[in-house]
Amino acid sequence: MRVGIAGLGTVAQGVLALIKENRARIEAQLGHPLHVTRVASRTPRPDLDLLGASFNTDLGSLIADDVDVVIELIGGVDDAFTLLDQALTTQKHVVTANKALLAERGNELFDKARNHKLALGFEASVAGGIPVIDVIKTGLAGNQISSIVGIVNGTSNYILSAMSENGTPFQDALKRAQELGYAEMDPTFDVEGIDAAQKLSLLTALAFDKQIDGDAVYTEGISSMNVEDLQYARELGFAVKHVAIAQRTESSIDTRVHLALISDRNLLSQVSGVQNAVQVEANGVQSLLLVGPGAGSRPTASSVMSDVIAVGNGSSRLPAAATTQKDHVAMDDIECANYVNIQGLDVPGVMATISDVLAKNQISIEAVIQKMEDITTENGQPRVPVVLLTNRVKESVMQDTLKQISQLPTVSDTIRRIRVLELD
Repeated sequence: MRVGIAGLGTVAQGVLALIKENRARIEAQLGHPLHVTRVASRTPRPDLDLLGASFNTDLGSLIADDVDVVIELIGGVDDAFTLLDQALTTQKHVVTANKALLAERGNELFDKARNHKLALGFEASVAGGIPVIDVIKTGLAGNQISSIVGIVNGTSNYILSAMSENGTPFQDALKRAQELGYAEMDPTFDVEGIDAAQKLSLLTALAFDKQIDGDAVYTEGISSMNVEDLQYARELGFAVKHVAIAQRTESSIDTRVHLALISDRNLLSQVSGVQNAVQVEANGVQSLLLVGPGAGSRPTASSVMSDVIAVGNGSSRLPAAATTQKDHVAMDDIECANYVNIQGLDVPGVMATISDVLAKNQISIEAVIQKMEDITTENGQPRVPVVLLTNRVKESVMQDTLKQISQLPTVSDTIRRIRVLELD
């Protein structure tokens, strides 16, 4: 097998290192030798061992007769699409770690790979070193999947873990994540949920035989999170995680990315730091939880190499062609319990007025925390947090109810709400 690698970033360096260190095992699984024949990157790296490959700054140099498999590790969309499109046109198998590319133009690439009877490996595009793509595509091929819930962005999970475990404010936790290399200098894609939504769109298409549709994923980030709510959630028996959710309903698929309270009895609540986790519910196996490193040079390179080996021994499988239209649950129609933090004036009757509004909207209260020692002052007026855990309620009703509560004269218009995720 002759491979060409596009890019010389951290993942590409991990791929070269694994091939060098594990060549004998890799070739034993392939059943024939593996050669890196070409490497293309915009920036030369003469300090790196390219394992005998020729180097070129032109990505088009990988579309050559001495390359059987093109491994795309450059990131971005336009140049990566052009490269993989050309590779498939010239009958080359392709492997990519590029979730942004697949979320935006993956349908085109998968269709072309099917038409040309070629492989398109993308294990490394979701959850780094966790083999979740192979589990869904192959291991659970005989199951009907009902839901996928994942912590699929290590940056956000690290920040929330630091806030919860150490009481670190959001901005300080983000700064530390940047210093450690877990977050980019512009962390928008991570902390606003865009990265997680792209990954979820791939998992949804794969699990439910749908077209990739990133626009259908309702997306919220973590920048509104504060330490106080993490502490209250813990008192109520929950951890707060940033989750990607795809679940089958009677007629469509519910896809969303947002903060959620998860019971501390569920293993997903224990996943901390930069670790990722994906919980899959299916009618054959019931429930699987996959946990591991969600990013990094070697974990991601491990997934890349699993695709390369699958291509080489003929076991690589494309996702099934989409069998259903792009139908998704409107966010207003979902139902869940809710954590609500209301800042009320420290005067008699505040709780009663809030309860009246909830009752009029047929929302019952499952738990309440109201501590006088947590009183703060806003514009010279003492305020006490009223923390509630509601029963299950329709999203549109909850939004309207919170608007009504915010208009009460004894309540601050800043109300914080986090949805509760109920897992088996």
